[in-house]
Amino acid sequence: MTTAAATTIDPDDIARFSKIAAEWWSPTGKFKPLHRLNPVRIKYIRDTLCQVFGRDTQDVRPLDGLRLVDIGCGGGLLAEPMARLGADVVGIDAADRNIKTASVHAREVGIAIDYRATSAEALAATEERFDVVLAMEIVEHVADVPLFLNSLATLLKPGGVLFMATLNRTAKSFAMAIIGAEYVLRWLPRGTHDWRQFPKPSELANGLRQAGVSVQDVTGVTYNPLFDSFSLNPRDLGVNYMLWGRKDG
Repeated sequence: MTTAAATTIDPDDIARFSKIAAEWWSPTGKFKPLHRLNPVRIKYIRDTLCQVFGRDTQDVRPLDGLRLVDIGCGGGLLAEPMARLGADVVGIDAADRNIKTASVHAREVGIAIDYRATSAEALAATEERFDVVLAMEIVEHVADVPLFLNSLATLLKPGGVLFMATLNRTAKSFAMAIIGAEYVLRWLPRGTHDWRQFPKPSELANGLRQAGVSVQDVTGVTYNPLFDSFSLNPRDLGVNYMLWGRKDG
């Protein structure tokens, strides 16, 4: 009897996101929350990398010379800004339709990004390694979290930097990210998230430490409905949060 190989891919989630792949670049479509969140994510990543690698945040291309992989890149909402900041970017996604959408958009705006339809564990099985790994809003959708975290760590060069963003498993996140975002505001299709799959910051930190990545910072990301905007809030990890860590060595 043949045992199925371990995988981080959740077929139901891939099918769900494939159905709305054409909407990635619509700021008023299904991915409106990510468009609103993107400036906060970009600044957090850029400023941290400049601090770690001794770059100037005022430079036009402060990430020049850094090789970066965006795991679960979707339509390229983060991959493109990272490329504009100078990084050599690889974007991967298990949904082929997402990769096609991202590739077409990159060509339209004249940005060179190496997009591939593959998984984190498949890329980790190669010899490619990166200075920076992004895994933003993806861990809550994977089928095998320990395998995913180990794959992220494997993809990092020694001393490389990992960024993650996800949702905390709290009563507040259930009220806001499930009931509020999917049922009341209808920002997302119903069933986009499974609250039981939201990892607590301590769970991610422990899993990453076992994989050889030391978490250096965890910050909350809060939404202001009056201004329809997101901002960093280190004191509030109740719903959205981001973290970064470095690979040992």
